[in-house]
Amino acid sequence: MTAALRLARPDDLDRLMALVAAFHSESGIAQDDEIRRNALTPLLDGIPHGCIYLIGPGRAPLGYIILTFGWSIEFGGMDAFVDEIYIRPAVRGRGIATEVLQDLPKALAEAGLTALHLEVDRTNETAQKLYLRSGFKPRDRYVLMSKML
Repeated sequence: MTAALRLARPDDLDRLMALVAAFHSESGIAQDDEIRRNALTPLLDGIPHGCIYLIGPGRAPLGYIILTFGWSIEFGGMDAFVDEIYIRPAVRGRGIATEVLQDLPKALAEAGLTALHLEVDRTNETAQKLYLRSGFKPRDRYVLMSKML
């Protein structure tokens, strides 16, 4: 399987909204469409804080991956978080996410990124296995903590 990636553009918003809503529903993330649209639109418009890639055919994407960029002293420069990655349930298990998580980091490293992070539900063993196979490692000394502003 070749998981072709294409940088999402503003005209992809409707397709992307449906995919993100499906991911949020599956993951138990309560968010209304207006908040979702307001969070996605700047990324599609090209702000420098992140980007969205559609996975697969442009007219009927198989999924998406959203990256957000930051800077880390510990990791020696620009880093990124996989904010969300989603593959449609009907095409899961075909190696699409594995291919994305192995190939995209190589391209990001060539562009100067020093580290790629993600978070995963502690009870989602399938996703944890995928991420471990893709080279991600748990940071046992650290706990990701958040504060809503």
